[in-house]
Amino acid sequence: MSLEIAGVKKPDSKLAREITELVRDTESPLLFHHSSRVFFFGALSGNRRGLKYDPELLYAGAMFHDMGLTHAHSSATERFEVDGANTARDFLRRHGISQNDIDIVWTAIALHTTPGIPQHMKPEIALLTAGVEMDVLGLDYAGFKDRERQEIVAAHPRGDHFKQGIINTFYDGIKHKPETTFGNVKADVIEFKDPSFRRGNFCSVILNSAWPS
Repeated sequence: MSLEIAGVKKPDSKLAREITELVRDTESPLLFHHSSRVFFFGALSGNRRGLKYDPELLYAGAMFHDMGLTHAHSSATERFEVDGANTARDFLRRHGISQNDIDIVWTAIALHTTPGIPQHMKPEIALLTAGVEMDVLGLDYAGFKDRERQEIVAAHPRGDHFKQGIINTFYDGIKHKPETTFGNVKADVIEFKDPSFRRGNFCSVILNSAWPS
């Protein structure tokens, strides 16, 4: 039986159940519940926008998107997003999923920390990033009903210190390969040419988001 939260049904296929089991057994509770919330927030965003998306592909992307932060799936040289995308690709390939669908999930995960691009791509790609941005940064927080947020968090708790916890988890997952964090070159150019420019800070956005904790 599918689990419904905030009007969204979580996929209950054999594939989805195996994804849930693998991620739950591999990630910390903080990351597992975060990934689960990303699916529900992403799905709600899609429903509100009237987008047609494949819930199972969105679920796969949401659940695997931070697997690259875990020791078991972290490479020495790839960005953590690519590690997560590769982990999802290999899992889906073993389960006979079509290459087209694998490519959608791979791209969604690989781009989930690259704002400004995913929203112009396929719905599953756009909605994964929307779910991540809502849960981590509180973007579009007011666009969700209080009841929706409360039901999702009740099923998949954020805990009392999620903001600091997710920052610590990111750091622990990438500190051994800092060269992979090379970022948006446009900000580097503006900062180089304009001494008054102050680039945005991801951690500050998290800590100052609309989420209470």
